[in-house]
Amino acid sequence: MALRYITRLTTALAALGALVLCTAADAQATAVGSAPVQTFSYSVGGVTMKIPTGCMFTHGIRGSGRKITYQNAGVDCGFVGALSSGFCNWRIDFTYADTNNRTYRTSRGRTHSECKIDPMRNNHPQTLPRYGKACARPYVGGVRRVSQCHNITK
Repeated sequence: MALRYITRLTTALAALGALVLCTAADAQATAVGSAPVQTFSYSVGGVTMKIPTGCMFTHGIRGSGRKITYQNAGVDCGFVGALSSGFCNWRIDFTYADTNNRTYRTSRGRTHSECKIDPMRNNHPQTLPRYGKACARPYVGGVRRVSQCHNITK
């Protein structure tokens, strides 16, 4: 388990380094942010599942202005969190809000019934109609567990 976590962390850091080093000559923007997933319990088929501390939700976005060329979000767990049974009945939504914090678009992810310790989702490239912010939000059993956002500005 620890080797799998170290491998994933190394891959993520290498990808982030490549994004930083391989920027084009025109104005590009890349943002990566993480937020801790708080400990929580939930029920699946009458069985109580617990997500312990040690999980981080990471959201990465790349583009220029209102144009998003790449967007990804997922959970990585280490230490005690990597030993849990994972996230069951999960989905990841991407939401977009204007500068007045009014959500105008939601890209709702598919709900996955299987349990996964490292849920992840990519979103399609797009051009947003307004500046504001882009957020990623994981749901487990229909309940939002954390949110991670990036400002989209000129």
